[in-house]
Amino acid sequence: MYDIENRYDREGLLEEAESFVRECYTELDKEAEIEDRIAEIRAEIRERGHYDHTYEELEHGAKMAWRNSNRCVGRLFWDTLEVIDERDLETPAEIHEACCRHIEHGRNGGDIVPTITVFKPIVPGEQQVRIWNYELLRYAGYETEDGIVGDPAETEFTEYCLSRGWEPERTDFDILPHVIQVGEEDPSMFEVPDSVVEEVELTHPDYEWFADLGLKWIDVPIVSNMCLEIGGIRYTAAPFNGWYLSTEIGARNLTDEDRYDMLPEVAQRLGLDTSEDRSLWKDEATLAIHRAVIHSFDEAGVRITDPHEVTDQFEQFEHNENAEGRDITGDWSWLIPPTNPATTQVFHSSYDEEVKTPNFFYQEDPDLISE
Repeated sequence: MYDIENRYDREGLLEEAESFVRECYTELDKEAEIEDRIAEIRAEIRERGHYDHTYEELEHGAKMAWRNSNRCVGRLFWDTLEVIDERDLETPAEIHEACCRHIEHGRNGGDIVPTITVFKPIVPGEQQVRIWNYELLRYAGYETEDGIVGDPAETEFTEYCLSRGWEPERTDFDILPHVIQVGEEDPSMFEVPDSVVEEVELTHPDYEWFADLGLKWIDVPIVSNMCLEIGGIRYTAAPFNGWYLSTEIGARNLTDEDRYDMLPEVAQRLGLDTSEDRSLWKDEATLAIHRAVIHSFDEAGVRITDPHEVTDQFEQFEHNENAEGRDITGDWSWLIPPTNPATTQVFHSSYDEEVKTPNFFYQEDPDLISE
């Protein structure tokens, strides 16, 4: 956990807060309130070493953080983000229940709504909140004598949960429990209720055998291990979601050798020559899985975007930002899709990688050691 007392330099915090307030209030057409608000914040920092965001500041700050996320190609919809304020929650059980509410709210019956739930910030005098999970809904991975069952990316976290008494079915698609820590207390573990879990069974529009593979995926991605920073205040637990980009599932999660590694089996079913990569069997197998993902999400009525649609949307985002006089920043290597990137306009563009705030930041992973 963080050393809270040494985390904030008062002068540095005031500088970041002032910069945020000026930008935020200008965007909200509240310039007349800027100086009074900065004076309030200065007094708060002088007295307590930190300040509290109003809900309006929290809401717009979270939206700005999405807008400033250099690795996200789906930023066109930044201003539609729905912000749920749960800063008053104290216990791991309350936080877990709020996470379950977030899952259902963000899912919205398949018409997925960009949502963020914000818990207590890390400030002097308050208990820090951490959600240990990478995402609120994620599959377990088990190391066995015959190889890994489930998601290889989650074997370490799965082993920790097992050491804490978790008793799963040990299938390829077991939803991991939530592990939540408040302050220096031991983390608490909570099963995710079946009632809040929805998955999409994968089928292919042309190949009936694809259903026999037994593949499925979670319907909504909710990242829960990043830190939201707004005006110098750090929210170490702030799970957020958009909707899936089809290549995340169809060209990475199910196909990467260090994930579900389905390319060889799909290629065999397709009757492809896998004796050498030059036959492009990996490309054909990836395309088959990718098509199955898009087809299945569409059939299930769950919102998903494809790489051509999302890069067109990013062009519109660039146009909108230019019209507002804001510079575009981005990490090109993340903005291009993993499949056929040269067919998108983003591939032929370049971007300034300056990191602006508010923003989302990676934070140190918890020490997965069970006493």
